[in-house]
Amino acid sequence: MSRGTILIADDDNAIRLVLDQALGRAGYEVRSTANAATLWRWIGDGQGDLVITDVVMPDENGLDLLPRIKKLRPEMPVIVMSAQSTILTAIKAAERGAHEYLPKPFDLKELINVVQRALNDRQHVAAGAGSAGQGEGEENLPVIGRSPAMQEIYRTLARLMQTDLTVMISGESGTGKELVARALHDYGKRRNGPFVAINMAAIPRDLIESELFGHEKGAFTGATARNPGHFELAEGGTLFLDEIGDMPAEAQTRLLRVLQQGEYSTVGGRTPIKANVRIIAATNQDLQQLIRQGLFREDLFYRLNVVPMRLPPLRERTEDVPDLARHFLNLAEAQGLPAKRISRGALGRLRLHDWPGNVRELENLIQRLVALYPEEMIEEAVVETELGAISPPSLQSAGAGDADQVQGPVGGDSIGASVEQHLARYFRAHGDSLPPAGLYERVVREVERPLIQLCLAATRGNQIKAADLLGLNRNTLRKKIKELEIQVVRGVN
Repeated sequence: MSRGTILIADDDNAIRLVLDQALGRAGYEVRSTANAATLWRWIGDGQGDLVITDVVMPDENGLDLLPRIKKLRPEMPVIVMSAQSTILTAIKAAERGAHEYLPKPFDLKELINVVQRALNDRQHVAAGAGSAGQGEGEENLPVIGRSPAMQEIYRTLARLMQTDLTVMISGESGTGKELVARALHDYGKRRNGPFVAINMAAIPRDLIESELFGHEKGAFTGATARNPGHFELAEGGTLFLDEIGDMPAEAQTRLLRVLQQGEYSTVGGRTPIKANVRIIAATNQDLQQLIRQGLFREDLFYRLNVVPMRLPPLRERTEDVPDLARHFLNLAEAQGLPAKRISRGALGRLRLHDWPGNVRELENLIQRLVALYPEEMIEEAVVETELGAISPPSLQSAGAGDADQVQGPVGGDSIGASVEQHLARYFRAHGDSLPPAGLYERVVREVERPLIQLCLAATRGNQIKAADLLGLNRNTLRKKIKELEIQVVRGVN
């Protein structure tokens, strides 16, 4: 017996065939078409229990079809899939009533799970379309990237649009935590209210409570007039608490009370004030470690960590570097700097850098390249000069007597020596602070991925030969290829 009828619209015949087979094996009846007109006719005839549609089709954009589907059949879940995977696509899909957004390529098991959840909840009625994001070009998007890690961020943002849930954003310095917080506000229910940010690390500890909650005249020495706090300034909007791990204990207690009771009082005040703000917090610290050290309240952590979002460092999504670099070139031109282009070689060199300062470091580098170099085309040599770093080691053999030792590129330096230099620069970049925890795993991952990629390239995508070259079991190699999301191209050097 059929578990339900799925209507599919995608102009790619291969995708239709794969979805037809996968959903058919899962017990669903499937009807597929290459155009929006046929899909709309089926829906109008009352056919189908769920729709899976592409965005770009020959006759109509799938996002434009969404509001009509929801108006005619509000109970019908619609899953949107798209190869044009940007935050704007995810946001528009959610605004116009999509039950779920899946960036291509996606895992078929995930799709089947999404279909099953959607059909189990036929009462689901997605929120109606809003106005945020309409007409924006990609150059104005707050968050850039097409990597799997960023696709998950986009999907989370889309799911949170119509909620007031408290969000905890974690990530290293420079990963764009405030940009994501602003996106949550700008595309959310409170978009017409203020967005107010406060950085706990930038305010003297004895002034944080006054800055957060405001103070009355005479509340302390120097308080010559009443001063509204950030909670009051953010009324009806969003309050972004950056570097929450630096909040002193007294302020943590007061913030917890606000989250529990929904009201606060100013410093020196006695009348409770109703809090009407959405809280978004962010940190570059390990709050669990701070809890163990007695520096952060565990109960406050759980109040803030309702929806956790981890922003990956740029070194974990280097495939996004070219898009980010072009984005920053466009921004520089918009700010009056000369228009520049960047060569493929330069983009390749940027991808090899480890980016301890993350996206902020890349933005600063692009601005520097545009401002200081007169050439219209930014070439690899210029990037190398500015980065001032030794290129990652190539796998060259030494002489016959040292055939088993892997050498680096300069003067016969070993891989170990090159890694040591690389890590020394990484530690220097953090100044007096220690790098984030988990360094061992990050270093292993950074070496593992290019090593496997190079071996696959050397063996023309032959995984048996690559496994032998690496000294790994074939199943182990396949597992690592999947975990590291390495694309295998067969038969190409």
